[in-house]
Amino acid sequence: MKIREILQTTHPCFSFEFFPPKTDEGVVSLFETIAMLQSLQPAFVSVTWGAGGSTRERTLDLVTRIKGETGIDAMAHFTCVGASRADLKSALDRMVGIGIENVLGLRGDPPRGQTTFVPAVDGFSHGSELIEFITANYGETFCVGGACYPEGHLESSEKEQDVRYAAKKCEAGAEFLITQLFFDSAYYFDFVRRARQAGITVPIIPGIMPITNAEQIERFTRMCGATIPSAVHAELEHRRDQPDAVVEFGVAYATLQCADLLARGAPGIHFYTLNKSLSTRAILSALRALRPWQRS
Repeated sequence: MKIREILQTTHPCFSFEFFPPKTDEGVVSLFETIAMLQSLQPAFVSVTWGAGGSTRERTLDLVTRIKGETGIDAMAHFTCVGASRADLKSALDRMVGIGIENVLGLRGDPPRGQTTFVPAVDGFSHGSELIEFITANYGETFCVGGACYPEGHLESSEKEQDVRYAAKKCEAGAEFLITQLFFDSAYYFDFVRRARQAGITVPIIPGIMPITNAEQIERFTRMCGATIPSAVHAELEHRRDQPDAVVEFGVAYATLQCADLLARGAPGIHFYTLNKSLSTRAILSALRALRPWQRS
């Protein structure tokens, strides 16, 4: 099923993001995680797109295996990194051939060791260009989504630039948007308000990453330009040498954050799982018991 149809019929829409493991043992572990999360009946899952050819093949293999073996609708991330138009079309043709229906069109981050994004020869510089390429060449074969950045993309000079880029993605054919991770929900609601004022009407799904490791989340936020509220950072500092306590706090905070988002009208939650199940299971189980969306 295409994600646009899922979003029309499922509220709230809960989804999980995974990344392709580098080893066969990692794939086995990932499917164990998926099995644990399957009982929560996610609306869909997504698999990130690696920078290398073998990783990209693993993405496509995982998407088809997840859908075939679990029945869960799966989406492939798809980036411009290191790919010409011919490369992109070849990959998309392969997706058509193996039955992938949902794609998240992204520019992608610069390769490791590079600080600026350089498009491939005859490639694209922006996610909106990739989305336009997909819809122009494949029509409604794919349901295409895009990314958005409530706190601003690292390369954006001001907030309204992010809204303009999001609008360009929707004009190019994006049928939903998933946000970068954030920990202060005010950023999400402010972005949605500005997006609606700019004429963006597609669902905007908040992306939430449960905190499981203090150093890891600090590294991730530095990389993507998100911020950790001072009160949250202080709680992490109190627990930095207590890994289990960090996880417990991460579950509690994410549960409260998700409950607030859903109570105030968010269409669902996209969980950045980091291929782990325990925190996401705890958070989603609590949300299903609380049903905060019924208070909106």
